[in-house]
Amino acid sequence: MHKVTSLEIAELAGVSQSTVSRALRKSPLVNPETRRRIQRIAREHNYKVDRSASNLRSQHSRTIAMLVHEESGMDSDINPFFVSMLASITRAAAARNYDVLLSFQQLSKNWIADYENSNKAEGIILLGYGGYTDYIRKIELLDNAHVLTWGPVIDGQPGHFVGCDNRRGGYIATRYLLELGHTRIGFLGDISDDCPEFKDRYSGYCDALLQAGLSVDPELQASSHSSMHSGHLAARELFSRGNGFSAIFSSSDLTALGAVHAVQKENLSIPEDVSIVGFDNIPSATHMSPALTTVRQNTVKAGEVMVDTLLRLVRGDYVESQLIQPELIVRDSCGPV
Repeated sequence: MHKVTSLEIAELAGVSQSTVSRALRKSPLVNPETRRRIQRIAREHNYKVDRSASNLRSQHSRTIAMLVHEESGMDSDINPFFVSMLASITRAAAARNYDVLLSFQQLSKNWIADYENSNKAEGIILLGYGGYTDYIRKIELLDNAHVLTWGPVIDGQPGHFVGCDNRRGGYIATRYLLELGHTRIGFLGDISDDCPEFKDRYSGYCDALLQAGLSVDPELQASSHSSMHSGHLAARELFSRGNGFSAIFSSSDLTALGAVHAVQKENLSIPEDVSIVGFDNIPSATHMSPALTTVRQNTVKAGEVMVDTLLRLVRGDYVESQLIQPELIVRDSCGPV
């Protein structure tokens, strides 16, 4: 007698194999109507979940999945910062005798559901997540604890995170510009609740200004995403306001590169007329002219911490989300007023 498989159930239900597995475990991430349909089909075909085989695959694969989330509006297929993270995580995994299964995830409401119970990997590291509020809503529903995100560490948030101390990074970048004598400093970046990392960098920017006895002028902030095009438009927006700024702190290096082009279109020089600081320390920051002063996120340490933290989750150990300290890298894009 033929024993029906989960793949056949998936084909009959018109869903993915991982969705079948989730539905039969009554996961809340599956739409209730879809879940009932899958359960009905499984009953009709006398399908039973092979728990021992599933556990064997998930516990001994010695593989971790790394999901890279595509951001809309990116100038390239992948954020250059994540390229460094990919290399660091892969090296850290290899040093611990683990393989890495890489997937490039586009904006899709099923991107985590398709991997959370795929049994291809023991755990998942996620780089990038799209909108934070939507991601947190999904994390709250996840019943698999083996998911670790590179992102903000916020009190009370569900899930497990490792991230940069973005507020500290924003502070040290702005403080450096203040030490050079700049008092009118623009900030480029989305500071909404949906972009908590940029919002923290802005908070650090505000901390430094207030500590120096300066007020925070909202007219010196222009919203942008992490892309050269967005950074260019945001810098042009600052120029259109006529605020007379002498420096720009960008929430990412890609944004800073766009700001450089905007400054040059104004026939201004860097750093003689406008100083610019970025955030991330992507490889091109060193090679542009002038070389970009930026806040470095330690990707080597981040890779090691993320892999070790994920493997502790897999073992069932208690872990806490943690922050990695940033470092200011001074190059030629900044000068005194």
